Order: sequence, then structure tokens, then C-alpha cells
Amino acid sequence: MKIKRIIVYFCETLMSFICCLVIIKIYLKTFIFILLIFFSSTFNAQNSKSITICKSVEPTIIDGELNESHWQVCEPAGNFWQNFPYDTCLSKSKTTAYVTYNDKSIYVAAICYDSLPGNFVVQSLKRDFLYPVSDCFVFTLDPFLDKQNGFSFGVNPYGAQREGLVAGGGGQGPNVSWDNKWFSAVKRKQNCWIVEMEIPFKTIRYKNDISNWGINFSRNDLKQNENSSWAKVPRQFNVSSLAFVGTLNWDTLPKKAGRNIAIIPYGIAKVNKDFVSKTPVSYEFNGGVDAKIALSSSLNLDFTFNPDFSQVEVDRQITNLTRFSLFFPEQRQFFIENSDLFANFGFRQIRPFFSRRIGYNNGSAVPIIAGLRLSGKPNKNWRIGVMDIQTAKTKINEVDIFAQNYFVAAVQRNVFKRSNVSFIFVNRQQYDSAGFTGINFNRVVGADYNLISDNNKWMGKAFFHHSLSNSKNNDAYTHATWLSYNTQKINIQWNHEYVNKNYNAETGFTPRIFQFDYSKNITIRNTYWRLEPSINYFFYPKKSVINKMGPRWYMDYYANDKLSTTDMLNQFGWDFNATNTSGLSIDYHNYYTRLIYPTDVTFTGNLALPIAEYRYQDFGIKIKTNQRKILNALAGVTYGSYFTGTKLSYNADIVFRKQPYAIITASYTHDEIILPHLSKKVYLDLIGPKIELSFTKSIFFTTFIQYNSQIKNVNINARFQWRFKPMSDLFIVYSDNYYSENFGEKNRGVVLKFVYWLNL
Repeated sequence: MKIKRIIVYFCETLMSFICCLVIIKIYLKTFIFILLIFFSSTFNAQNSKSITICKSVEPTIIDGELNESHWQVCEPAGNFWQNFPYDTCLSKSKTTAYVTYNDKSIYVAAICYDSLPGNFVVQSLKRDFLYPVSDCFVFTLDPFLDKQNGFSFGVNPYGAQREGLVAGGGGQGPNVSWDNKWFSAVKRKQNCWIVEMEIPFKTIRYKNDISNWGINFSRNDLKQNENSSWAKVPRQFNVSSLAFVGTLNWDTLPKKAGRNIAIIPYGIAKVNKDFVSKTPVSYEFNGGVDAKIALSSSLNLDFTFNPDFSQVEVDRQITNLTRFSLFFPEQRQFFIENSDLFANFGFRQIRPFFSRRIGYNNGSAVPIIAGLRLSGKPNKNWRIGVMDIQTAKTKINEVDIFAQNYFVAAVQRNVFKRSNVSFIFVNRQQYDSAGFTGINFNRVVGADYNLISDNNKWMGKAFFHHSLSNSKNNDAYTHATWLSYNTQKINIQWNHEYVNKNYNAETGFTPRIFQFDYSKNITIRNTYWRLEPSINYFFYPKKSVINKMGPRWYMDYYANDKLSTTDMLNQFGWDFNATNTSGLSIDYHNYYTRLIYPTDVTFTGNLALPIAEYRYQDFGIKIKTNQRKILNALAGVTYGSYFTGTKLSYNADIVFRKQPYAIITASYTHDEIILPHLSKKVYLDLIGPKIELSFTKSIFFTTFIQYNSQIKNVNINARFQWRFKPMSDLFIVYSDNYYSENFGEKNRGVVLKFVYWLNL
């Protein structure tokens, strides 16, 4: 019977997939064809820089000394161009980079000359530091030279590492949540600092029949207040942008990576005490294993058994004064590599697949039995991804949570020079006490077209997604378009969205279609249209402390299925960005909100405002001090009308660095709301002091307190991390929660987690 149910399940899934493809074809054939023809003409971004990488026969010792003879004969990559504060001249800080390789690894070295006295500007010794606020050298690699996906590896002057995946052309910089094994060393000398890096072929994904790769080197020298790159990148773009890479020419085709299997077991012990339920102290012990198996140098198979997806670093809390859910990014390692292939479908608020839905039910953890994922690039023009995860049956608050199977398949095909067409299929299937449940499922199929012109000036997206459930499948679709034109002087963006109330992406993220009716204590689905145009214009004063300034306009407009306005924001502002990284922003906001249900607009359990149309406005100012200083701050204040009353909001983040060993941050957000129908003011406070200590490059301690008056909670979280070997960690985490009114105890817990990375 089980075999029969499995066959029925896969046949039903296949038929749903075929039906959805037919639906997409009907709706999108003409639309996508017109878009492809319209955007098929691209603009060339010529970058003539190239460097030849030659094989070394001498072993390379990663010590930051460059004593090996092959470094002396490598072709140097010099003459870096400024990216900031200007992009029309060579950099003031001289940097020379070198590359070589052997059968196992790529080696990168750089001499970063330093002509100014004083200390380097770094945040800490912690891994995955932020590039804009730290001196560092970064090596960007595009193994397929498709100018869409790549890898980034960076080191700061104290030897701290950062690595990331570059996706979507690199316009948003790398995703540093990705971690992998590689090696580096730094030597600081009187007039320079030298970095030496080893990137094993096993660490990256590539095809060994491609002899020309994309490459760039960049350096952030905050002491000189200069950002520069070897291949010239215009200053309106991120230096990780793959549109402007140079060419890495291999003297011979790179070797295959060879056997690449990593086994990553973990063990965890938890002690918890729930003071609210007054239950005894609970003890929990668990263990599991992840595995990474390279099927080829460009295709990877990931497997996880009994994973622990609890996060050892808690999400920072945010005061929410909207009627909709907030988005928090994925941090769990199993979902990170090639995550853009699955997660970048749709828009931020219209996601057919959101991995944080897996393993959670209304904020409570659900045990995962196992998961399997195949992802990578079989060749230059195709990317594929298939993922399947099975959760176990459990109980949450004495309610049965049945087992679920989550299946996701994605495929991407490059078109033209840097654009692509992508398709996704998402399936959630429930298994109840009797096994396979034929009527409890949710499926989404969709197609996206992603536009990136060769010179990065034009970017865009168009997509159409359709959902299938056991009911209400008529008009269960969403579609949207986005187009951006970006030059040094002007940035123009257009966005439209449409989500039908019957569109049901249960493994996705679509908060806007849900609205809570407080009078009936139910959540209602609502169809909506959204328009989101914006214009920014920039001036670049000469011989001024202002590096860039200019006005901007932004509109966020929502309408219902009858095209009647439900919400609208018009924002006008002016930005001043100083050369020393300080800045000032002035804003005016004009709001229109139609409440379709009685709503508590303080979101704290107060009396609700009645159904009506509301118009209100406010003014705001934000200030940012010089971020290179060891003491710096961000602060802002906004005041104006708010529905029928007024609201004053201000926030501040003050940061002190004792570099490179400590970062002390004090954060405070305050909202003060006065509404005539309430007997007293509403005060919302979010306080979050945080201390980050880096004792060495492998021993860290972080502690922070989050006081949140909106959810009436005080959280204390302390985390100790010892990275005793590359990618192998010991964590000790202490967490404590209290009521904010009287500091009554809620719950307390200690977690000990051990992770070991073993290469076979």
C-alpha cells in the first residue's frame, strides 16, 4: 500500500506540474516573448584587462611572506582604479595582486601598500566582516564567465576571512552566509600588508573545459578613504559586480577537482526551564549529520539527516507598526549554497519558496527527518536545483502537527549576454496518521525572466506564478514586473505587482494578501495591486566635502481587485553623502490608509480604530557620522500625524570599537503614539545593547539584551564560539526571557553544540 501511495503521489505531482506549465504557457507566451525581443539589445561593458594564470611546480606555504620563486615570475595585476570617492583616476593606494595554481588549489597573493601613518580600520577578528567598514583585500571569481554567478574571498589586515556567493550579477554584493574551507595568512610590515590565499578547487564550482574565467581584485583602504578595483567599476555599482570583471586566462585547462566529500556531524545538548507552564527542567540530546558530495566540479549533492536547524544566533527584534509580517533572511547552512536559485523567484513580498517555512510551525520548531539537494551548473548556460525534505509528526501545544514532504525543483537558462529565464515547482504534501493524504497539498509553479544588461545600467524582472491546492484554484496566480535604469546621475525604477487572494504559496512568503480582522479574530485574504515607481537624481560637487547629493521621490501604491486605492505612500527626500562616509537625509512622507477592518494601529492590544479612510504625514531626518572612526553613530527622528493622532519616533545606534578585539553597540528605538480615542499615550521601546569580543581569529563571545515593550519581552542571549579547526565549531549559548513589565521569568535555556567538518 505504501508503494501504491507513493506512486499516486508522484503521478499526481507530475500531472499538477504539467497542468501548471500549460497555464503558464497560455498567460505568458506573448508577454515574455515581447519582453525578450524588447530587451534583447544589450549595452556592452568592455573591460580589456586580462591576466594569465600559470601553473607552479613549487609547493606554496601560506604564510604571507611570498618567498616562493613562482610569485616572482607571476604576471602582476596592478594599476587599480578608484571606485570611491571617484572613478576617473587610478587609486592612490598601490596594490599588486598575483595568481597561480597547482593540481589542487588556486593561489592568490596581494601586496597592499600603506603610505599613511596610523592604525588600520577593521571591525574585529570575526569571520564574514562587512566590506564597506573594514580595510580588506577581496578576490572575486566568475568561473563560467557568464557575469551572473561567482565567488568572493576576502581578508582584512589582521587575517580575518570573509567568503560569499555572488548571485544576480553581483549588484547587491556577495552573500556571506555561505561558508567553506579555504586558507589565508597575512603579514603586516612597515609600509604594506601582504595577504596570501589558497582556494582549493573543491571549494568552488566550475567546468574544467572553460579556459577563460572572470576575475577581479578589490581593496578597501579606509585609512586612505578609498575603494578601488583592478578592473574598473563605475562608482554607482558594487565592486563585486560581475559586469566589469577582467579575464583570467589559463595556461592549460584547469584540472578536475577530484573526489570531494565532506561529512559534517553535529551533536547538541539542551537544558530548558519553562517558568510559565511550571514544568520540570527538560534535558534534550540530539545528533545528526550533513554531507556534501561533489558529483562533478560544478554539481553538488547535499544530504542532511536529523539536522538541528536551531539557530545559535537569535534574530534581532524589530518594532513592527505595520499590519503585515516582517521578513527575516535564512541563516541555516543547508539552505545557503545556491540559495539564490530557489529563493530569488518572485519579489521580496511575493516568494513562491521561502526556506524558513520548512522546520517551523507558527514559530515553533518541527523535527526534520532528512533532506537532499542537488544543485549546480551542468554547463555555462544552465543551472539546476532539486531539493526534497521530510519533516516528522510532532505535537505543538497539544496539537498534532502531521508529517510534511517539501519538494522544490528549479531550472535556469541563460539568454542573451547576462539575462536568464527560470522555472520553479514547489510542492508541500502532508502525511497524516494514515500515511499519504491525497487532499492536503499545496503546489506552486512559476516562470521568471531576469534582465541584466551587459553594462549593468538596465536591470529588470517579469514573473508569473500559479498555485494549486485542493480548492479555490481559479485565478490563483500572481504576476509582476520590475525595471531599473541606473547611471551615475539618475536611477529610475518601476515596479508593478498583482496577487490574487486565491494565490496560495504555503511554502512561500506573501504577507500582503493577509489582513487580520480584530473584530472577528480571523485572518482574511485580499487581492491587491501594487505600483512602486521611484526616481533618484545625483549631483557630484567638485572640491567639496560632499561626495554625492540629490533629491529622490518614491511612491508605494496599493489597490484592491476593483482598482480602488487602499494604501499609498509618497516620499520626498534629499540625501547628502560626504566623502568621509558621514551623511544626512531629509524626508517628507505623505500617507493614505483605508482600514477595511477595525484595527489597533499601535499593535499592542489597545482599542481599534474604526473602518475609515485616513490621511497623515510626517517629516524626518537621519544623520550618520564618519563610519571609519572608532566611535560612530546612526540616528534619526521622525514626527508628524498618525491616523487620527500624532507619532514621534527616534532611533540611535552608537558603536564603539576597540579594534580588533571588541565592538560595543548601544541601540535604541522609541515610538510615542498619541491617539484621541485612547486614554493615554502609547510608548514603544526597543533597546538592544550588544558586545562582540574577538579574543583570537577562532575564539569569539557575543552577548546582547533585547528589551521589546511591544511584545512585552526581555531577552538575554550570550554565545561563545570556538572554531577549533576550519569550519569546525563548538558553541555554548545561554538564553533567558522575561516579562518586560515586572521581569517575571518566562524561560531559560543553555545549549551546547559541536560541529565537525571532515573531508574524505
